[in-house]
Amino acid sequence: MENNISILGAKKRIALIAHDNKKYDLMEWAKFNRHILAEHTVLATGTTGKLLEENLGIEIVKLQSGPLGGDQQIGAKIAEGDVDFVIFFWDPLEPQPHDPDVKALLRIAVVWNIPMACNRASADFLFTSHLMDQEYPRILPNYNLYRERVLGNKVPNKDEANDIEPIPEVFLEG
Repeated sequence: MENNISILGAKKRIALIAHDNKKYDLMEWAKFNRHILAEHTVLATGTTGKLLEENLGIEIVKLQSGPLGGDQQIGAKIAEGDVDFVIFFWDPLEPQPHDPDVKALLRIAVVWNIPMACNRASADFLFTSHLMDQEYPRILPNYNLYRERVLGNKVPNKDEANDIEPIPEVFLEG
């Protein structure tokens, strides 16, 4: 599979997310790194965004709360090329009502080769990287073969549709 390059600018678009039991950790980390965050565009899900804006005194692009679609909004922004970096302090010990959304967000970040930290240690390592304040040529997989694949199951044409067995009456009764 041939790859493409996407240049992450020196000013990154950083998504910050934290589950309820990890919000304090993220706030402490963000306060410590306020000077760096202030130089980038910061997006955050619901309550996390509100808390960050209040505690840091910098503008935060606030999306929906995670369970209300915020994780999916971040994932969509990744797929559209509008997020460069994800810091997601998630709680692996607490079941979340939106666990499928969390998994989808983590998956889409990996699909698009987005730098991601899921705890304070990895966030510290990423933020202290010499790549943080400069352009970075991020390798993007070329998904054209996937997009252009031929599907094995095709939609039946009109003649073939007549060969499909009707739905039994027992399933049609209300």
